[in-house]
Amino acid sequence: MANQEEEIKLELFLQWLQVNGVELRGCNIKYCDSSKGFGLFSTTNVSDGVLLVVPLNLAITPMRVLEDPLLGPPCKAMYEEGEVDDRFLMILFLTVERLRGSNSTWKPYLDMIPSSFGNPLWFTDDEFRELKGTTLYQASMSQKKSLLAIFEDKVKNLLPRLLVLDGESERANSVFWTRALNIPLPRTFIFPEGSEIPASYSISNGVNIASMEGETLWVEGLVPGIDFCNHANLRFCHSAIKPAAMWEVDSTGTTSGVPLSMFLLSVNSEIGKEITISYGNKGNEELLYLYGFIIEDNPDDYLMVHYPAGALQNDPFADSKTQLLQVEKAELRCLLPKSLLDQGFFPCSSSESKNIQECAKDKGPNYSWSGQRKTPSYVNQLVFPEDFLTSLRTVAMQENELFNVQSLLEELVGSDGEREPSEAEVRAAVWEACGDSGALQLLVDLLNTKLMNLEEGSGTEESDSELLEKTCVRDGPAISISVNKAESSSDEMMSKNRWAGIVYRRGQKQLTRLFLREAEHALQLCLNEEC
Repeated sequence: MANQEEEIKLELFLQWLQVNGVELRGCNIKYCDSSKGFGLFSTTNVSDGVLLVVPLNLAITPMRVLEDPLLGPPCKAMYEEGEVDDRFLMILFLTVERLRGSNSTWKPYLDMIPSSFGNPLWFTDDEFRELKGTTLYQASMSQKKSLLAIFEDKVKNLLPRLLVLDGESERANSVFWTRALNIPLPRTFIFPEGSEIPASYSISNGVNIASMEGETLWVEGLVPGIDFCNHANLRFCHSAIKPAAMWEVDSTGTTSGVPLSMFLLSVNSEIGKEITISYGNKGNEELLYLYGFIIEDNPDDYLMVHYPAGALQNDPFADSKTQLLQVEKAELRCLLPKSLLDQGFFPCSSSESKNIQECAKDKGPNYSWSGQRKTPSYVNQLVFPEDFLTSLRTVAMQENELFNVQSLLEELVGSDGEREPSEAEVRAAVWEACGDSGALQLLVDLLNTKLMNLEEGSGTEESDSELLEKTCVRDGPAISISVNKAESSSDEMMSKNRWAGIVYRRGQKQLTRLFLREAEHALQLCLNEEC
């Protein structure tokens, strides 16, 4: 239940929404709990299903920032020089409007936004240590440094007061990432009818012209009201909950009755129940990094695997390999979704969602034109993306293999270099000269290293499970964990952030172990066939 101060904030916010043309037709904003704050709840059945309508001119977008009397001129200068991007513009806007306090017309909205968040930017040192060895640990470290650097370097002369208020940049960053939407704005909303788009508009007005599709411009932004919808996969839930609504943009007003608006359309909402939307199929790494929560047993979890780009510099044939990688348009990192394991040698679920043959259609390189290297028998169950294996083949090449690749390509294009070899030709030549053994051995090494880094200091996946089995999840600032009662009858307290970090870390260990098993088995099959 919300306290009196929160109720006052809510009442002022509802008045602010009404003044700004927002229509709550079949819903209202209410307090959920201490972990989620406020949310949208269904109040009445509406015949057309439209629960909420927000005029698009209320959205916080890059264009709004560049049109702001205070921020517009200096931000435009930084934007034209490429010093900041459109996301930074909105983060800066949120920061400045909060610092304006009662002088800001956005105060009722900003007062409703949480003062702290659950993403790693807000972790204590002890909580942050739970992420050690994970991709998220390094990403969050880089994010902290980047935020500090950009606010010190870019904003110091613009608004010195920002540097005095500790934590404001982190708060604005978290507000943006937890609430921003990718909004399909009508072309007419930004450009008057019949006008042409200036060539420099993407630089001077905060719109990415490359994202234009016909009469639509996709622009990131915040939409007050809509952004109070929580994710359907709620924190601590063990099973997916279907979203109760979805948002759409109404250019003409045909559906909502309000031209140039965004509306919330009921899909599965029940009177008195919370209205949720889907944030998309996201793994725990992305959920924790952006939104500050995780989902246990997340079916959309994934593992990031990468070959360190700097490691190639120590290779005696780095220049030749780098050239081949560029032609191959190779990727030195890849995402391995959990769902891939159902297609492998050791399926994790009893029911396969896709036929293996269907999944294998795009697997494997363009096999050799000479016929000297045959298609491996295991290719249909190889779960690792071909693009990434192509990169690893190239990186792992020995001197004799590199020489063979060059010879094969010369046969194709001529020794005088009459033309450049194509991407497909280079990939096929690399595979014919190298096969899979070098790439799979390198992949095994990468996964082994990743598992060692994950387990260093925190133990195995089983250690994390034992710790989490003692956890009693409840609302509030902490989670109670029962320790060994033979030694103590007291309870140790675990914060939700630490709990989320351990669940995410355990998931990464599990996925690494399972993908490592797949890679080791594929390597053994490959070596057997190459003998």
